[in-house]
Amino acid sequence: MDMYHMQSLLIHGGNAVDEHTGAVNIPIYQTSTYRQIELGVQKGYEYSRTGNPTREALENLSAELEGGVAGFAFASGMAAITAVLSLFQQGDKVIISSNVYGGTFRVLDKIFNRFGIGYEIVDTTDLTAFEASLVSNVKAVLLESPANPLLTVTDIQALATIAKKYGVLTVVDNTFMTPYLQRPILLGADIVLHSATKYLGGHSDLVAGIAVVNDKQLAEKIHFIQNATGGILQPFDSFLLIRGIKTLGVRMDRHTENALYLAEKLKENSAVKHIYYPGLQSDVGYELNAKQAKNGGAMISFVLKEKYNFRTFFKELKLVALAESLGGVESLVCHPASMTHASIPKEIREKVGITESLIRLSVGIEYKEDILNDVLHAIEKSKE
Repeated sequence: MDMYHMQSLLIHGGNAVDEHTGAVNIPIYQTSTYRQIELGVQKGYEYSRTGNPTREALENLSAELEGGVAGFAFASGMAAITAVLSLFQQGDKVIISSNVYGGTFRVLDKIFNRFGIGYEIVDTTDLTAFEASLVSNVKAVLLESPANPLLTVTDIQALATIAKKYGVLTVVDNTFMTPYLQRPILLGADIVLHSATKYLGGHSDLVAGIAVVNDKQLAEKIHFIQNATGGILQPFDSFLLIRGIKTLGVRMDRHTENALYLAEKLKENSAVKHIYYPGLQSDVGYELNAKQAKNGGAMISFVLKEKYNFRTFFKELKLVALAESLGGVESLVCHPASMTHASIPKEIREKVGITESLIRLSVGIEYKEDILNDVLHAIEKSKE
């Protein structure tokens, strides 16, 4: 399938056709178990926690899209992250970048910390600081680029090269970019993660997670963890996710077109104190992001000036919904400090720039003027 363009691979990748019937959509194999031919002999499946044809089609598709050896589908993005962190043992340490999803921080700080797996927050955009953090018990670095919610950009290829020198795994959460815009494994990453709830699913109608690995040994370990801990994605949701991925290309083209339009308009707006969007040439991460990704993506964060009340801004929005999550066809806005990143202690949030006045916007695929007018109306109404 490597001969095909990404837009074709989204539709025809993985087990694209049911070999039993020729159905162009993989059926929902809604079964928990499978009849075996005789003791020790079966048709490739024995129990749906271990393997299911619908989920397998999704997992193969995910691996192809990211350029990996194997993919694994989980019940949520956090279940995928938990499975990957389960590779490590007591005494190991994981480096995380300065701004990551709050749930990633929480599971390390409140769960894995109790099992003796430590973490350290490092600015991964500073490669010198990153290399200095690679002491003997560091086993992995987990980063996002662009990161959530400040859209900071890390040089994935350079960081992965340094990590490999020290035998450290590079794990990249690619939720914001998707393989349509960025393929971290081709840049040297060992594992790619997705909250597939977001752009991959694309319609805010499922919760799912994906992990893709770059070699067979890692694949065997993750499959063992997936089967042993059981946080698998169900057949129906696997079917929905395959269906969502088919339109990823056309959706992302509209998402990113709209996002760039809004970012340019907000940058010019006198009410906006600062805007974070790596698709703007004025953004500090623009050149690096352009080197490793197709464009700046569809997430924008910004801060209104002091005379504008961000709480009023949220109340006045009509088209754009105030809600957790991102990446759906509808535009969503959130307040990171009290929503997506509330689990991160305030002093850590503010140190990296996740302030009370920060607003994060997931730009949908609605008519761009309607999104802009709604945001501008809310800004105007928020003036004190």
